[in-house]
Amino acid sequence: MSESDTTRGVTGEDEVVDLCRELIRIDTSNYGDHSGPGERKAAEYVAEKLAEVGLEPQIFESHKGRASVVARVEGEDRSRPGLLIHGHTDVVPANAQDWTHHPFSGEVADGCVWGRGAVDMKDMDAMTLAVVRDRLRSGRKPPRDIVLAFLADEEAGGTWGARHLVDNHPDLFEGVTEAIGEVGGFSFTVNEKLRLYLVETAQKGMHWMKLTVDGTAGHGSMIHRDNAITELSEAVGRLGRHKFPVRVTKTLRHFLDELGDALGTELDPEDMDGTLAKLGGIAKLIGASLQNTANPTQLGAGYKVNVIPGQATAHVDGRYLPGYEEEFLADLDRILGPRVKREDVHADKALETTFDGALVDAMQTALSAEDPIARAVPYMLSAGTDAKSFDDLGIRCFGFAPLKLPPELDFAGMFHGVDERVPVDGLKFGVRVLDRFIDAS
Repeated sequence: MSESDTTRGVTGEDEVVDLCRELIRIDTSNYGDHSGPGERKAAEYVAEKLAEVGLEPQIFESHKGRASVVARVEGEDRSRPGLLIHGHTDVVPANAQDWTHHPFSGEVADGCVWGRGAVDMKDMDAMTLAVVRDRLRSGRKPPRDIVLAFLADEEAGGTWGARHLVDNHPDLFEGVTEAIGEVGGFSFTVNEKLRLYLVETAQKGMHWMKLTVDGTAGHGSMIHRDNAITELSEAVGRLGRHKFPVRVTKTLRHFLDELGDALGTELDPEDMDGTLAKLGGIAKLIGASLQNTANPTQLGAGYKVNVIPGQATAHVDGRYLPGYEEEFLADLDRILGPRVKREDVHADKALETTFDGALVDAMQTALSAEDPIARAVPYMLSAGTDAKSFDDLGIRCFGFAPLKLPPELDFAGMFHGVDERVPVDGLKFGVRVLDRFIDAS
C-alpha cells in the first residue's frame, strides 16, 4: 500500500476485489503429489500485503514450494483468549478448455470474479487481507489478539499446511481458543423477509481409501474364474450404489428446527427428499450431511488387452458422520466382502460443536447489521477443512466466511466446479461483516 493510497483513505471494500483477482492469478493447483506449482508465490504475496501494514508475517515451507503464512495481530486486551482466522491458498486443478473465462485470469464479468479458488477459498483470503489491512491502516486494533493463517495443502488433507504447523509450531497458536474458516456464513434466501446464513458447526470425518483385490494372472483367451477385475468391479458397484441410512446428528436436528421455523412447517427427518426439495442450490450441501457416503473415484488394473492381471485397485472417497465411524467401517466391510483389502490413504476425524456462545452471537450481530433479514443457523459440512488440525489444539472451530448471494447462484456447484465465481457485491458484503464481527467478538 503506497502513501498515496493511505492518503486517499483506501478501504477494505475498495481493494478486496483486486486482492481476490491477484490471488486467483497465482496458480496454486494442488494435485496431491507435489507435482503442482505449490503455494510459495501466494505465501510471498500474502506476506508482502501483511508487512505493508506493519505486521511481521512468518513463512513456513514444509516441503519445497509448500508454504504457509502466519501472523499475529495484537489486540486491545491481550489477556483475553485469541481468535484464529484461517484460510488456505491452494486450489484444486482446473482445465481451462472447460471454462467460460480462464480459471487463472481473475476475470470480472457479469458482476462476479471468476476463477479457480473464487469460492474455495481465495475469496475469504482476500476478505481477511482487506479487513486486516484496513484496520491496521486506520489504527483500529481488534478487541483481542488475532492469529492469521494462510495455509498450504488443504485440498489434499492439510498434511503440508495446517497439520505441519500444528505438529511442529503449536506455539504460533498460543492462547487461541476459537477459530473461523471456510464454507460457512453464506446465505440462503427463504423469502423477502428472511435470509438464512449457514454457519458450519460440524464436518464429516474422512476415510480416503485404496481397495485391492488379488486374483490369478493369465492369458486373456482362457476361461478364468479368478479375475481380479471382475471381483473388484462387482464390489465397487455394490458400494457405489449403496444408500447409507439417514442419521439425525445434533447439528442436523438443530438445522431442521431452524429451517422448519423459517418455513413455518415441521420437517420430518424421515422425509428428507421433501425437505431437500425446498432448499434449492444448497440442497447438495445439506443432502450429503444426512448420511455416511462412499464414492468410488479411481480404478486401476491391467497393462495389456490379452493379459488377465493379477491385481485390481480402486480408490474411494469415504465420509462419515460424527459418532458413526464404527458403523461406517463395518458397513464398508460388509458391502465389499472378504476378497477386498481396504487400506486408508488418508483418514481424519469428524468434528461437531454446539451453536451457542459469544462468538455465535457476534456472527449474528454482524450479519444483522448488514442484512436486517439475516438469521444465522448451524449446518454440517459434508467435507473437511483445516479445522480438523486446529481442533487438536483445543480450538473451537466454525465455518464463517460471510457472503450474501443471489438466490439463483448455484453456490454448492461452485466448489471444485467449472466456472467457479463469486459475486463482487458478496465480497464487499463479506468485508463489512467480518469487520463488524471482529469488533463484536
